[in-house]
Amino acid sequence: MWDNFTFIDLFAGIGGIRLGFEAVGGKCVFSSEIDEDACKTYKVNFGEHPAGDIRKIDAKDIPEFDILLGGFPCQAFSIMGKKEGFANETCGTLFFDIERILEEKKPPAFMLENVRNLITHDKGNTFKFIKQHLEALGYHVYTKVLNALDYGVPQKRERIIIVGFLEDVDFKFPDPVPKAQRKTLADILENNVDRKYYVKDAIRESRLARLKDKSYPKPYISHENMAGSITPHPYSSALRAGASANYILINDDRRPTEREMLRIQGFPETYKIVVPYTKMKKQIGNSVAVPVIKAVAGEMLKALREFETKRRISHAGQTKSEGRA
Repeated sequence: MWDNFTFIDLFAGIGGIRLGFEAVGGKCVFSSEIDEDACKTYKVNFGEHPAGDIRKIDAKDIPEFDILLGGFPCQAFSIMGKKEGFANETCGTLFFDIERILEEKKPPAFMLENVRNLITHDKGNTFKFIKQHLEALGYHVYTKVLNALDYGVPQKRERIIIVGFLEDVDFKFPDPVPKAQRKTLADILENNVDRKYYVKDAIRESRLARLKDKSYPKPYISHENMAGSITPHPYSSALRAGASANYILINDDRRPTEREMLRIQGFPETYKIVVPYTKMKKQIGNSVAVPVIKAVAGEMLKALREFETKRRISHAGQTKSEGRA
């Protein structure tokens, strides 16, 4: 069964989670996304236009599947947002759509992704509520914060991953990738970048004047914190959908290109760009680090296959015992 598994891609965005699960052999049988610009990018890259607002889709109309996937909207819980949580009618309550689909379809497994701040939102009550509701549906739930930096891309992006299984599967989250196998900024930066990505002289000079370490080796990516200081790193801070145009700059000279942002998230070189820079920046910031999802998907499959093998062996042993009796 797990050599040809199916999944659904909820809150699909531009398909980052889908890419991770396709990479380990999965087949998408249904996708849903409300943002029409994201749907344009998704269609060009996957050949299908996602269904619209998940709140308007009856769970009975969704095809049967093995794994539910959802990077449900995080603005309601984000440390950068208003932190309204379930009080936010358009974002926070979308968890309940995941819940109703799980309740109706009862797939063997699911994987959800959200911002790290979900754990501490409302003094931990929001996360406790979500976990309890998933367990009440009969799922064995595993959770862990994973950092994209540990899985091969030059981006500090911490996200909570929530994995669940109907059976008592022995699951472990993936180990970090060896440092020698991780991509560096030098690996992902382009040469001969168009002048349109370069900032004005005044912006560059202001950034350099506030740079914490003026002898920091290039290439680096810097970002401006709330206090206005500029901190350089050999990796990107987390790409954000709503960040200002100059939130992160390469060597304090220029903005990253669309392709560089896709590489920072671990998207393949074949991924097509069909919307303007501002929209692409938002879409990539809303997406996921693909190598993290692929690593989790691999461990989920490994655990499910091992469980299936043990069950077959146990069943065969029982059949033999019954035959001797």
